[in-house]
Amino acid sequence: MARKKKELPPSKIKYDKNHPPVSARLPKDKRDKLLKILESRDATLAQLLLHFIGEYEIKDIPIEEAKKAGFEEAKKIYMVPFVCNVCGKPLAITGSRAKEVAGKYMTEHGWGHAECHKKKSPEKKQ
Repeated sequence: MARKKKELPPSKIKYDKNHPPVSARLPKDKRDKLLKILESRDATLAQLLLHFIGEYEIKDIPIEEAKKAGFEEAKKIYMVPFVCNVCGKPLAITGSRAKEVAGKYMTEHGWGHAECHKKKSPEKKQ
């Protein structure tokens, strides 16, 4: 005799419609690593996926606005500003010769990675 399918309440039907399941197959070692990550963060897989989606959500902004925003962000990160010694207005190192000179100056004056300098001259212990 065939088993009669249990009728679901309307609220459960609505919930399932608005929250469909997601599944994936992973190699065992990757699955184990994922479970360790979830355990260490005291999070569920759903919470991790929602966080991931939030971090990588595609922003719906016009292309020109995106280009400008990207340029402004890159400028903040990479631009090396200085002041003109004639007019006093700010400008940035953009030319290849200026970059070469700046690089030579930094090399000659001992610029380097902060971590490398810490290893080279550790603080004196008292």
